[in-house]
Amino acid sequence: MSSPENLQERANALRLYGLLAHWTDISEAAWVEPLLQWEEDERARRSLERRIRDAHLGSFKPLCDFDWAWPTRCDRAAVEELMSLEFVRDTANVVLIGPNGVGKSTLALNLAYQALVNGHTALFTTAGQMLAALDSDSALRRRLHRYATPDVLVIDEVGYLSYSNRHADLLFELISRRYGAASTVVTTNRPFAEWSEVFPNAACVVSLVDRLVHRAEVVAIEGESYRVKEARERAEQRAKKRSAARMEKKKS
Repeated sequence: MSSPENLQERANALRLYGLLAHWTDISEAAWVEPLLQWEEDERARRSLERRIRDAHLGSFKPLCDFDWAWPTRCDRAAVEELMSLEFVRDTANVVLIGPNGVGKSTLALNLAYQALVNGHTALFTTAGQMLAALDSDSALRRRLHRYATPDVLVIDEVGYLSYSNRHADLLFELISRRYGAASTVVTTNRPFAEWSEVFPNAACVVSLVDRLVHRAEVVAIEGESYRVKEARERAEQRAKKRSAARMEKKKS
């Protein structure tokens, strides 16, 4: 059971000024602590819901359902260590490198969700969406602020499209603002040596990669696309059903 002083501090933190105005009368009442706990729990729940909504995570497969046996290469221990969020506390970055469909986005979304559950702010975006928004002529400062402020920013699919020099400069500006101040999680299908093809002729690519990977955890994932695997399995199941239906038709 909490002391009256601790209870008063919690009531102050919750800004329950009506309760505090009568504190000398009710501080010893048995219902005060459960009331404070209900209020704290409800505010925590609403805060998490709001942060999840603002993070734009969408639907994704939870880590407990991730098929670790499917990639031919994936450092599970490194990923599970990242889930402890030590990189967030260190304001370090994470880069997930691998071909299409091996689970990079799923792992990045789980990192963002874990950060949200632990009280941090997060935002998920694709590189294309973010750079298109930043390239808008209006309110660049406000847009940069939106992407610069979350504790964890996930930039998905760097390398799937090519971008202009201006896009490279905007990304460099964003990474520079977040450098040492907040954590950025990037998924990419290109090794860093090929980023000059993603941002052709951009002078800042080397500096951009240098800022991004300094004190970063780089996890390489290799294997066939899991989506291709699932599509193949669905096709095989449909073929079996059609074959079984034909057999039944012949019997009748």
